[in-house]
Amino acid sequence: MAQEQFSIQTVVIGAGVVGLAIARALARSGREVLVLEACAAIGEGISSRNSEVIHAGIYYPEHSLKARLCVEGRQQLYEYCVSHKVVHRKCGKWIIASDAAQAERLVGIQAQAGRNGVPLVLYEGAAMACQVPSIRATAGLWSSQTGIVDSHGLMLALQGDLEDAGGQIALNSPVVFAESGPEGHVLKVGEAGDLSLKAREVINAAGLGAPALAGLWSGLPERARPEQWLARGVYFSFSGRHPFNTLIYPIPEPGGLGIHLTLDLAGQARFGPDVEWIDEESYRVDPQRVRGFADSIRRWWPSLDEARLQPAYAGIRPKLAGPDGGFADFRIDGPEKHGIDGLVNLFGIESPGLTSCLAIAGHVLTELAN
Repeated sequence: MAQEQFSIQTVVIGAGVVGLAIARALARSGREVLVLEACAAIGEGISSRNSEVIHAGIYYPEHSLKARLCVEGRQQLYEYCVSHKVVHRKCGKWIIASDAAQAERLVGIQAQAGRNGVPLVLYEGAAMACQVPSIRATAGLWSSQTGIVDSHGLMLALQGDLEDAGGQIALNSPVVFAESGPEGHVLKVGEAGDLSLKAREVINAAGLGAPALAGLWSGLPERARPEQWLARGVYFSFSGRHPFNTLIYPIPEPGGLGIHLTLDLAGQARFGPDVEWIDEESYRVDPQRVRGFADSIRRWWPSLDEARLQPAYAGIRPKLAGPDGGFADFRIDGPEKHGIDGLVNLFGIESPGLTSCLAIAGHVLTELAN
């Protein structure tokens, strides 16, 4: 029997926070939108395994997509959280130096943030000790624009907007093959690929799975199929009371921002993530990593009680550069990059993807219009 084929104007692959933000923007532009999600619920991938931090846009090279979309997206996200009653808190964060050499690096971080339009205030010596008396730091940068957000509440709000605009989400609907041609895009959906779906526009926002899907995409040029590295980061929660009401970040390390203190909206502390380069997707948290965590944290919080650190969860950052590759920007490939009308592929959407989600959505609309 011939396979039945359905047609729709626009398909978004992936119902994480970025995919939902894109689908919402597309539906609100008047398009007929269907979101295909491989899992049984929205946001079960990268979006459920982050630190829920709203980043200010500090570290990224000026003019990069990460810098521009983080700064734009942060403001949009705060406004969206207020208008849609998404629980959040602009708690601020400290970037701290534990010695004189690290203090010198703070000056460079402050300058980079300034180039991105993010003001940071430098505190040193006794002034720093007065600001955060519980920690040991020779100097620190204060970011007033950093915050935390209920990421699941945010995704539910985005889903509600999408559906109010006529968009739909199909769960348990993995895309196993795709082909692009002059008449549009054909997607094979379902574990066996038994549903054929034709679309005029497709946005590949499949997170960790986006490069693998691009690798199966017939008609996509080789230059549009990037290699991906996986950087796993684990988190340990801290049980009981603690003296902190802001986020505390050490000096960044290769692959991440160092083991830092974040807070959830109930005030519970957690530490992480660290960086571990892995070959296959795995979310295992090795309890033995607690010793490395404790050693790192004690550099700036000497009174840490290691026994109160408990394994929490792990996340994976989809990297477009390996351990020795340096900075890699978001990659949002539209028709100008690969030559295929109506197709946008998103690769390497790691941090600050959550913060940038609404600005990324606007960027994707621009790519489709070009």
